[in-house]
Amino acid sequence: MDIEREYKRSLERILTGLDLSGMSKREQAVFIDRLNEQFPRLFALLVEIYGQRYDFFYYLQQLVQTLANGFTKRSNVLKQKDNARLAAPHWYQDENMLGMACYVDLFAGDLKGLQQRIPYLVETGITYLHLMPLYDSPKGDSDGGYAVSDYRKVNDTLGTNKDLEELSKALAEAGISLVLDFVFNHTSDEHPWALAAKAGDQKYQEFYYMFDDKHVPDEYEKHLREIFPQVRRGNFSWDSDSNKWVWTTFNNFQWDLNYTNPAVFNAITDEMLYLANLGCEALRLDALAFIWKEMGTNCENQAKAHSLIQAFNSCLQIAAPAVVFKSEAIVHPDEVLKYIDKQECQLSYNPLLMALIWNTLATRDTHLLTESMQKSFEISPDCAWVNYVRCHDDIGWTFDDAVAGQQGVNGYDHRRFLNQFYTGRFEGSFATGVAFGENPSNGDCRVCGSLASLAGLEQGIEQNNATLIEHAVARILMVHSIILSIGGIPLIYSGDELALLNDYSYEQDDSKKHDERWVQRIPVTDADIQASKKKGTPQNRVATGLQTLIGLRKQYSVFGQASTRIINPHQNALFAYQRTAKDGTALLAICNFSEHKQKVSSVTLGLGNGDVWQDLLSPVRVSPAPQELELAPYQVMWLLNSQPV
Repeated sequence: MDIEREYKRSLERILTGLDLSGMSKREQAVFIDRLNEQFPRLFALLVEIYGQRYDFFYYLQQLVQTLANGFTKRSNVLKQKDNARLAAPHWYQDENMLGMACYVDLFAGDLKGLQQRIPYLVETGITYLHLMPLYDSPKGDSDGGYAVSDYRKVNDTLGTNKDLEELSKALAEAGISLVLDFVFNHTSDEHPWALAAKAGDQKYQEFYYMFDDKHVPDEYEKHLREIFPQVRRGNFSWDSDSNKWVWTTFNNFQWDLNYTNPAVFNAITDEMLYLANLGCEALRLDALAFIWKEMGTNCENQAKAHSLIQAFNSCLQIAAPAVVFKSEAIVHPDEVLKYIDKQECQLSYNPLLMALIWNTLATRDTHLLTESMQKSFEISPDCAWVNYVRCHDDIGWTFDDAVAGQQGVNGYDHRRFLNQFYTGRFEGSFATGVAFGENPSNGDCRVCGSLASLAGLEQGIEQNNATLIEHAVARILMVHSIILSIGGIPLIYSGDELALLNDYSYEQDDSKKHDERWVQRIPVTDADIQASKKKGTPQNRVATGLQTLIGLRKQYSVFGQASTRIINPHQNALFAYQRTAKDGTALLAICNFSEHKQKVSSVTLGLGNGDVWQDLLSPVRVSPAPQELELAPYQVMWLLNSQPV
């Protein structure tokens, strides 16, 4: 096929029948300009995915009309935001960016309560707020809201669509970018599409993977892994309403969507544009590694998964270019990098950094962290990491076994050690965590727990041990210092800024007790916020220390658009990296991952370049002459260069 000739011919035909009557002449010109710019790429991607179908052009024509309708419904305010973001496409790399992720009900009760919490967010410095799924979902267990019954209806317990629209406007006025989840791998079995499929509607049965018997599922199953083996075995569930087996990667009430059907792509694009038009500026792509199934493979990270995401990205560039994608690929580090591109996902979680921060706290050895970051931290200058230490989910030890092997570390054995360490089963561990997804066949598991409890604060408070508390507070501040300075958007999980401890109340809730992740999904009350202001408490020390770090980040542009170079300090317990801005300003960060003092030569760190380096966090000043630096337990230095002496 001559792609260039065919895309031109197809676009010409589509434009003759396209309904743009809802747009002004100026808006029509803008839309058509963007369509002309993006259509060659979009057409090529869709030909790759669906070009073999006889009805390809029908769905292509329908898709372009969907994009036009989405653009028409977009408010003037959001269209102005589109223009602003197109003029400053790297807005998410700014030093002022500071993220927070939260469940609406746990953080503020409901959407109206969250709107009342905006002053707290502003005071904390938040400019990027990720609301965990708030859509209509099944009562009881809904996988924390990730089983969506209606993308266009707010869960009744949180408020109304009008409340969400008002919150979106209020956040924008406060300078806070709204981030929403785009749960596009699956719907709940209560979604109207699934209900129609259960009732025997063939059109909607083709929206999912549904089979009359186990023959085909069993063939797929030979290559698939189990995600929640402690809850259910296998990747398919029997639906007694339709008398069919349904592909359910995660839970039996979450039905995987069938993207081999272009009707699904078009329908999900429509839902995506609805979310974009609510005013969000980023969509977190949930479970994106699973969206394409291929017989004989593990059905993860397939090439056409990337093609689908790129096609969705192109659709956004036409109808709502202010919105960016955030990749949630908790997979092998090499696979994570493949999703990061300005034409795919402009933002990406950094699960490798997260996992190796916890690894290094346990081992007090930075070699694996340093080597891994030297290999995998650098990404396209058009993109940005979203760096986090904890989130709503479990910790999976997603490091590269090949890199670990170079350090003499056996990946399998080391993961078992980390699981033992962070669930408190390893003698001498400071952590108080909970095992999650423990596989009864092989004992493998992942780890849950709040940041403060995993960092040792729960143990220190229980034992009333001042030293343990001191070390825990220092650990909490040190790990936050890394995500605030290493490059990208730092993302704080709500409650971590207040050093909240594990919440074990989920064990008494029948809808939650099987899911240990609820131990870190902790309500944030007014009392917690007030308690963090009581001087001298561990919570106050964390809150005030974090505010100091945040204030410094926002004060210096070197924390924003700057390159990152990971440095090997040749010192087991030290992790170091340098940020360099285009104007030559540089910042050297050094972190001590040990409860013991550490010394390092300034020459080893490359500080003898004629500049004077001033620590932003202490009175330490480093001249061009060789100098020995001493770091206290878990101390951080942020050394900023200044004029030569």
